[in-house]
Amino acid sequence: MLLKDIRAIGNETMVLSPEDQDAEQVNTCWFGAPPHERMGMSADEVVTAIEETAVVLRDQVATSGHRGTATFYVWHDAEAGQLRCSAGSRKPSDLSLSAPYQVTEDLRAIVVEFLEDRAPGSIQWGALEPIPYSEAEPAAMAVWAFDLTPFGR
Repeated sequence: MLLKDIRAIGNETMVLSPEDQDAEQVNTCWFGAPPHERMGMSADEVVTAIEETAVVLRDQVATSGHRGTATFYVWHDAEAGQLRCSAGSRKPSDLSLSAPYQVTEDLRAIVVEFLEDRAPGSIQWGALEPIPYSEAEPAAMAVWAFDLTPFGR
């Protein structure tokens, strides 16, 4: 089901509106999967589905006549236990994410982290550990970004 849902993104109408980037929030999708579904899926097949979808979206941008930057990006929201993706008219260095993030080329690592989450959106009771107070910034979330700007522009 997850692979089918990821590929279905390419059939949706993408909103790219540099003047009203809040309107681009409709491009955000989130995917959950129960642990038994995650265990039956390989990271490679999920990565392939995401990469194929990114190419379809780039073609969609090319035929839309959009001029300017467009980016498709994917991350694992560990707190929600979801694999998330979005598209917008921002550069990878300026994505509309509320948490600190670091752009990575390693999509597979993001997918593996999602697939290996055996308690999506929760913390298992035995895994609770006290965390000492620290003023250090939280670790940056890994985000894979794909340039949707059509070739030749």
